[in-house]
Amino acid sequence: MVTRPALTQKLKSPLKWAGGKRWLVPYLKPIWALYCDRRLVEPLCGGVAVALGLMPGEALLNDVNIHLINFFRWISKGLTLQLPMNNDKNLYYRYRHRFNELIRERRHETREAAELFYYLNRTCYNGLCRFNKKGEFNVPFGSYKKINYYRDFNPYHDLFQRWKFQSLDFEEINLRPDDFLYADPPYDVEFTQYSKDGFNWDDQVRLANWLASHPGPVVSSNQATDRIVELYRGLDFELKMLNAPRLISCTGNREPAREILATKNICI
Repeated sequence: MVTRPALTQKLKSPLKWAGGKRWLVPYLKPIWALYCDRRLVEPLCGGVAVALGLMPGEALLNDVNIHLINFFRWISKGLTLQLPMNNDKNLYYRYRHRFNELIRERRHETREAAELFYYLNRTCYNGLCRFNKKGEFNVPFGSYKKINYYRDFNPYHDLFQRWKFQSLDFEEINLRPDDFLYADPPYDVEFTQYSKDGFNWDDQVRLANWLASHPGPVVSSNQATDRIVELYRGLDFELKMLNAPRLISCTGNREPAREILATKNICI
């Protein structure tokens, strides 16, 4: 095993990401410290808040959301936004139409698509990332009084160049036996249309079994619904119950959500 120095620069996710796990990093750090010479693999990396919190020397960050991965790849190439950006409803819907036009034209991997994705992410309702069955972005305009848009992503450039970004189904990821796996699937709730094909209960079960089959250290987080708890306990994961901040709620409820931290093959 080749030891790679961990990175130490402190960066937040460049995106506003619903369900982001920045709050979970203090719980993950003591576990990661035992394996920080390993490659971090996230099969559902989302806004990469965990990777940025742990700062691995080597990482494979995968997500089925091709637009998210396209944005990160352009950052690794040295992305500076030229797109005019304002917190304006008419501009938002014009840019959303253009983004979906690029999707229909199969030009979703372009620099323009990456810039539009960033603008839509920062400006849309609650930072949601939602697509219809046609694969088109359908989140409405947000209601922010003020938005700080970033244009220069140079602080992320060198870091993202060292990490690999890809967009595959998690079962297609080429794992090494000693990889450190961290998975944060969409919550086990009704809304799962995070990508065109969604993420349903069958996917939850498929992911849990895939994680359980990995011989290296595994950590997963999810909402602590009864069937999620039963699923992971049945696969011999050790479970810890946590109170997760409820950052987004259609009802205005801000009470903490119960979440599990499931671990397997962790030697302390």
